[in-house]
Amino acid sequence: MADESERAELEWRDGGVPVSIRFDDPYYSLENGLAETRHVFLSGNDLPARFRDGFHVAELGFGTGLNLLATLAAWRAAEVPGVLRFTSFEAYPMAPADMIAAQAAFPKLSEIASELAPLWQHGTRDIRLPDLEFRLIEGDARQTLPGWDGVADAWYLDGFSPAKNPELWQAALLAEVGRHTAPGGTAATYTAAGFVRRGLETAGFAVTRVPGYGRKRHMTRAVKGPA
Repeated sequence: MADESERAELEWRDGGVPVSIRFDDPYYSLENGLAETRHVFLSGNDLPARFRDGFHVAELGFGTGLNLLATLAAWRAAEVPGVLRFTSFEAYPMAPADMIAAQAAFPKLSEIASELAPLWQHGTRDIRLPDLEFRLIEGDARQTLPGWDGVADAWYLDGFSPAKNPELWQAALLAEVGRHTAPGGTAATYTAAGFVRRGLETAGFAVTRVPGYGRKRHMTRAVKGPA
């Protein structure tokens, strides 16, 4: 468990949306966080169509855990046999009470949220369920990702806005994302910033700009080339 000084500092705005004080950015869309996650990260990675036993999702920015819950819900709805693997990198984890409160805003995910809530309360960072293997890796991804021994089939690039959290969008870190992506694997993010797209291209991805969610005209989808 992170020390209090390393935890996310947040405030609640606009009817209960958590906003990072450090980055002055909301954790999810003010319009509909779940719909945004489904559009950007699930559809952006062609999920659930690509799911298979052992499919591995990796994520920069765990935040409220919304992406994990939405992905596990999609996995279960698709009735995929086997285990979903999910690894998330987070420098400033939320306090358990804050994360549970944030997840309560999504009644469609309440069953999964209730299932995992006791684990968050106990500071669990590695979760093993019959259909899920989850690991939360705490610390600056620029230090933790290079030493990770995993390879992802799909990446959720969900750091705070590149304008406010540029460290999580640097070319060197995106190169590590590429290095830890299986051939034919994908990455998706809500941002269409030019330097992010160029960083992904340099990292070995074929990058396309596609329609974004809500007020965001564009987002980015990337596919890793062959080894």
